[in-house]
Amino acid sequence: MNDLNRTELGATDIIAPLQQEGTKAILRTWLKKDGEQVHKDEPIAELETDKVVVEVCAPCSGLLHVVMSQDSDAPPGALLGRIAQGTPQALLRADQVNPAPREKKEQPDGYARHSPSVRRLIADHNFDPSTIKGSGRGGRLTREDVIGAIGRQSPREVHTQVFTQSASAEAPPPKLARDIPQIPPTDSQVSAYVPHSSMRRRIAEHMQQSVNTAPHVTSVFEADFSAIIKHREKHKADYARQGVKLTFTAYFIAAAAGAMAAAPDVNSRWHPEHMELFRDVNIGVGVSLWDKGLIVPVIHRTQERSLLGIASHLQMLTDAAQRGKLKAEDVQGGTFTISNHGVSGSLFATPIIINQPQSAILGIGALEKRVVVREIDGSDCIQVRPMAYVSLTIDHRVIDGSQTNAWLSRFVELLEDWPVDA
Repeated sequence: MNDLNRTELGATDIIAPLQQEGTKAILRTWLKKDGEQVHKDEPIAELETDKVVVEVCAPCSGLLHVVMSQDSDAPPGALLGRIAQGTPQALLRADQVNPAPREKKEQPDGYARHSPSVRRLIADHNFDPSTIKGSGRGGRLTREDVIGAIGRQSPREVHTQVFTQSASAEAPPPKLARDIPQIPPTDSQVSAYVPHSSMRRRIAEHMQQSVNTAPHVTSVFEADFSAIIKHREKHKADYARQGVKLTFTAYFIAAAAGAMAAAPDVNSRWHPEHMELFRDVNIGVGVSLWDKGLIVPVIHRTQERSLLGIASHLQMLTDAAQRGKLKAEDVQGGTFTISNHGVSGSLFATPIIINQPQSAILGIGALEKRVVVREIDGSDCIQVRPMAYVSLTIDHRVIDGSQTNAWLSRFVELLEDWPVDA
C-alpha cells in the first residue's frame, strides 16, 4: 500500500526492518492478538535472527491486524501486519485495496490465552491444552505444566508426534524447537533427541558459510597481564562508584582499537574487486546465551572512547544481551570481533571462526600464573607472571602473516605497558 492509500484508508503497514543483522529473520512471536488495541511504540512482535531477537514496535496507535503468521520468514521490508487508526472498517478497506495472504491455523481451545512460549510448546507438539489443569494465574498453563505433561507421554507416542508424517499426505511433521523437552528416543543406544532452536540452526549456517568463504589462519602470542591487573586494582572501586564494572574485556577492546594503527587492514572487508577499509573501529564482543547460542553486541567507534566509556557501554550491552533486550542497532555495523573464550577455562582456541564479512577475530585465552624468564639489569630472572595466550585469526585473502603479527605485537605491547595512573 502506498502512502496515499494508507492515509486515505486510515491503516498503517507494519513492515520488517529494512536493515537486519544475521542470515535471515523469522517472525517468532506476536506479542499482541489480532484485533487487539495497541499503542504507538509498544512492542507488538518479535523477529529472531541468528544474532538477535528484535522487538517490532507499533508505528501508531490503533487496532492490530495480523498478516504474517508466526514462524514465517520475514525478509527486510516484508508486510507483517496493519494497524487501523480509525475504525475496524479501515482495515477491511485496506485489505481490499492491497490484500496480503494470511495463513490461519486452527488452534486448540484456550490457545490464545497462554504465553508465547507456552503456545509454541503446544503448537510444536500438537498438544491439547484442555487435557491438563494449569498451575498459573487464572488456571493458565505454564511451560512446566506443558513440559511435564508431554514428558508423561509414552516414548513411542512422542516419537511419532515429532518425527513421523501424519495420516494426511499434505500435513508436515510438527516443527522442532529448542525450548521443548528432550524427546525420548526409541533407540536404546540414544539417551535423548535434543531439537535445535532456530537461532542455533542459523548460527550453524553462518559459521559454515564463514569457513567455506574465507581461508582461516591463526597466529598466537603471549601477553603479560601484570600492568592491567595493577591498573584495575587501583581504579575498579572508583569505576564502581560511577556504577560501572571494570572488566578485563574493556582493556582488550581498548587495546584492540589501538592496535589497528599497526595494521589497518585488520579493520576491513573483502570484496571481489576491492578491499573496504573502515574509519571507525566497531568492536563486537561475543556474549554466551548458554544453550540458546552466542550473540555479538557491538561497541561502535571504540577509537573515540575512553576506558570508562568502553566499560560502561560494554556493561549496558552485556546486560541487555542476557535479558534478551538488545536492539537491532546493537548488533549491527561490527568491523572486528573479540572472543573471550578464556572465561570458560580454555587456554587457546583455533581457529576461532571469523564473523563474516569481517576480516579477523581476536581470541583471549584463560589467565593463569606461569613461570617466565625476564631480563632485569642485564640478567635473566625466573618470575611468576599472570599470562594468557592471545590469538588473531585472519582471512588470508585480506591479511598476510606480517600484518597479523604486527597487529598482535602492538596489541600485546599496549596491554603490557598500560600506565597504572592513566
